[in-house]
Amino acid sequence: MTTLAEPPAAPELERAGRPRWVKVLDQTRCIGCHACTTACKSENDVPLGVTRTYVKSVDVGHFPQVRRAFQVTRCNQCEDPPCVAACPTGAMHQRPDGIVDFDKSICIGCKACIAACPYDAIFINPEDHSAEKCNFCAHRLDIGLEPACVVVCPTEAILVGDLNDPSSKVARIVQREPVAVRRPEKETKPGLFYKGAHQSTLDPLAADRPEGGLFAWATQGHPGEGGLFSQEVVSGHPAHANSSAAALLSYDVPHHAPWGWRVSLYTWTKGISAGAILAAVLAVVAGRLHWHDALVRFAAPSAALVFLAITGVLLIWDLKHPLRFYMIFTKHQWRSWLVRGSVAISFYGAAATAMLGAGIADARTAQEISAAFAVAGGLAVACYTAWLFAQAKARDLWQSPLLPPHLAVQAVLVGGAVLLAVAHGIGPHGAVPALAAAVGAAAAAHLLFVAGEATLTHPTAHAHLAAREMTRGRFAPAFWAGVVLVAAAVAAPWIGVAAIPLALVGLICHEHAYVQAGQAVPLA
Repeated sequence: MTTLAEPPAAPELERAGRPRWVKVLDQTRCIGCHACTTACKSENDVPLGVTRTYVKSVDVGHFPQVRRAFQVTRCNQCEDPPCVAACPTGAMHQRPDGIVDFDKSICIGCKACIAACPYDAIFINPEDHSAEKCNFCAHRLDIGLEPACVVVCPTEAILVGDLNDPSSKVARIVQREPVAVRRPEKETKPGLFYKGAHQSTLDPLAADRPEGGLFAWATQGHPGEGGLFSQEVVSGHPAHANSSAAALLSYDVPHHAPWGWRVSLYTWTKGISAGAILAAVLAVVAGRLHWHDALVRFAAPSAALVFLAITGVLLIWDLKHPLRFYMIFTKHQWRSWLVRGSVAISFYGAAATAMLGAGIADARTAQEISAAFAVAGGLAVACYTAWLFAQAKARDLWQSPLLPPHLAVQAVLVGGAVLLAVAHGIGPHGAVPALAAAVGAAAAAHLLFVAGEATLTHPTAHAHLAAREMTRGRFAPAFWAGVVLVAAAVAAPWIGVAAIPLALVGLICHEHAYVQAGQAVPLA
């Protein structure tokens, strides 16, 4: 059995410092035999349908001047891993030696790590429902053995070693020979270096996909968890222009979205919850409502709490380990915006409950104080998803500085629509014109944000393709339905109650298109 070199003596350890385990993948030697894939499955009990590592292949050139290029694809063991920052419980963590490892016992299956990974390297194990990926066979390294893939590679195309040890083979290659990493613009500082890799294998957009998708797909992910990237968009985009030669993808895994319809719906329900109190307090400040009015005392905080409860149910339902949801609070990792968002939701729920209690007791001072806290909490609940999405560094469409104010506007739109429905339901009410005006103004502002997102030039090809998928691809029907319905809701001051379903249905259509399109671009 192949073993690693003996560890250096104590003085050498002090001089070298901590080890930094990295891999070099020599694609000039890779023959595409998939021995690494099968060895990894055997060593780590990886079930069918998912892989920790696989060999992607691309056919480069035109017949008869054509060759097949390979790329071993797996976790990049980043020095600054976004999956670790996004994990709410610390299940995904970085060891002192640089290896990004995982602890399945505290994984709640939120899929935040999958959304954050720029390399599509993480998956949910279908048997134990926990996040999993390549971890350099850390259990073998700890006892002085090389990873299983290194041992079985027949051409020595996979090398592992300590980058901080100048005498190691990987250090000599990385420091003296031309090597490349995938997606360096993400600034994750990958610990996976490619020697001699063709650009069409490193860049997921640099190779065309066969017409109709007829090529050797590997399988990863499960139907219903989010769709594959639409063939129409991929084929319509001149992706091969990124390459120095015509390139055709011949073997890959299908891309899938980690967050499905429940996350799309959660953005809508929490918007209603936050917006109900925001709209009510805005009406009070504008002099259109009074603190003693039933809409402010009962309807607004009650609607906030009902939809906040629905939001909580959706978030827990979306977990692969829903019974572990409490670990967000007991095992919290504060850099994760899932944790920060949970704190914001809890704070807002407490403030809305206090506001409702003060309204029932007709305690004016307590009502005003709790309403002030509820407004702050409502803004936090409405807007924190912008930072949650931004933490998903892999999804370029979501990296927008305009997303926080856009989410606040959306909250007023749907929260105001729900309050408008209540005001109509309890009979003639003086606040109806003000609420209708708020809904109409929020609808107009929402459309301005959407127009900017759809028409401005996007800074990256990934963001451009995601926007195109939203406006012209598989999610275009939902997107344009949202535009048309919300545009009609702009007329709320004139059409009154008819604007309520237009605003509510229009925004959920937009949310679904935006959330799913943001995850639609292949990353590996």
